[in-house]
Amino acid sequence: MEKDLQDSLIQIIKSSLKGLGLEGTSNEDLYLDLPTDSRFGDLSTNIALRLSKAIGKPPLQVAANVIEEIKKHLEKSPLKDYIERIKPEGPGFINFYLSDRYFYEQLKDLIRDKDAFFRVDTGKGRKVLLEFVSANPTGPLSVAHARQAAVGDVLGNVLDFLGFKVQREFYLNDEGNQINILGGSVELRLKELAGEKIEFPENYYQGDYIYDIAKKIQEAKIKPPVPGEYAADYILDIIKKELDDFGVKFDSWYSQKKLRESGKIDKALDDLKEKKFLYEQDGALWFRSTDFKDDKDRVVIKSDKSYTYLAPDIAYHEDKFKRGFQWLINLWGPDHHGYINRLVASVEAFGHKPDSISIIIVQLATIFRQGKPVQMSTRRGQYITLREVLDEVGKDASRFFFLMRRTSAHLDFDLDVAKKQTSENPVYYVQYAHARICSILRTSNVETGKDVDLTVLKEKEELILMKKLLQLPSILNICLATQDPYMLTIYLQELSECFHKFYDQHRVLGQDEALTKARLALIEATRIVIATSLGLLGISKPEKM
Repeated sequence: MEKDLQDSLIQIIKSSLKGLGLEGTSNEDLYLDLPTDSRFGDLSTNIALRLSKAIGKPPLQVAANVIEEIKKHLEKSPLKDYIERIKPEGPGFINFYLSDRYFYEQLKDLIRDKDAFFRVDTGKGRKVLLEFVSANPTGPLSVAHARQAAVGDVLGNVLDFLGFKVQREFYLNDEGNQINILGGSVELRLKELAGEKIEFPENYYQGDYIYDIAKKIQEAKIKPPVPGEYAADYILDIIKKELDDFGVKFDSWYSQKKLRESGKIDKALDDLKEKKFLYEQDGALWFRSTDFKDDKDRVVIKSDKSYTYLAPDIAYHEDKFKRGFQWLINLWGPDHHGYINRLVASVEAFGHKPDSISIIIVQLATIFRQGKPVQMSTRRGQYITLREVLDEVGKDASRFFFLMRRTSAHLDFDLDVAKKQTSENPVYYVQYAHARICSILRTSNVETGKDVDLTVLKEKEELILMKKLLQLPSILNICLATQDPYMLTIYLQELSECFHKFYDQHRVLGQDEALTKARLALIEATRIVIATSLGLLGISKPEKM
């Protein structure tokens, strides 16, 4: 498949650089990209551009020299029949144009193997703990949490697909001041229900759900010993149901309260103290995070002997490693950006490599209705919840729309567009392509079989569609490299556009038998790729629309 060709081609490029005496000069991370414009070939590398800076020669000259050497190596390689031409283009790119024969062979293998065609053991069973959402159980999930849920869940799907062993975890901050405030909010609402006139403090939770909890307590005639814990459990049930309806399931729910009660926080701090990474100053206990490139040392135990937020986080992440996970991935909101260095420092302090933890900041989402942004205020409960979005546009559109921009970019979510049953709605456009193909295949009585001759596919739209189908491995590799699944939504829209253009211009049924069989094979391959990609996104694959 394409990854095998890419790996082999990279080895040829490296051998070519060695032949020119350029090995080890900026080519350690040699890779091949998909050109953004198909006019510039099927695969591309900027190695000549990078080498030009290292050796002080013009990039196009370097590219020409490297290409000549590559051609010599290709003559002795099985790849020679698959590389139609190689060209230096732009400011120093080397672009590879693959032969039609390569695409015909790959398409046949794809139809035979279905989604297994794309499965590769990149991860080799490496154990990954993916922690995301981790919302405080003080209210229903907001759209910010919803975006994290979509990104985390799909990233987990991609990693699973690529051979990693992924566990999804939700960290519950189920103790502390915010739980006390939650309990106080419920108690005030109970007094209000009893007829007292109440003024709510500005920092108390005032959403309708607080009233619902209080009413439930009143009607059941119960008196929770710890109102905050009762309310947190009640809200956690709501959160779990919302996530379940959103198609997001967690393998484990990790309680901060149980972490503290287990003694693991004190044990982790004792271990750091033994390693000489803790010191006392002004009555507080400090972590020497500046030893690991943080901008200043951090307090872990305050002068009043209470933990800072960092202390349980240090213990929690060390516990992740002790549970056998080799790669930790955290998805956080933008308000945690400044927290990254201190946590990575703690990971290094325990002897783990800094790249054994990845912290991804997922930017906020703004919900638009009738062209206007919906204002939000968490404490007052004046915000759009995941439940409201699900009820209004459904799971499929919600998941797709939350993934339509890079996680590092702010997202605008237009509810009105997400509800449209037209091509203006991208998820409808993609699902319609799948349903349209299923309809054609149901109508057809032609058996394609193993003897189908794909070389009759010569039209421009056929070749473009064929090439787009085989880009999925590269897209998944990009998702892995960036730890961001948003490219899947872009790819699916582009693939669906290629299919619709092909189908609008060329008849599938009613041609001569050879061409009909070939075109049916082409659209069956398209169905497989769309279905595989929608499956990774956790979105349904309708056969009728």
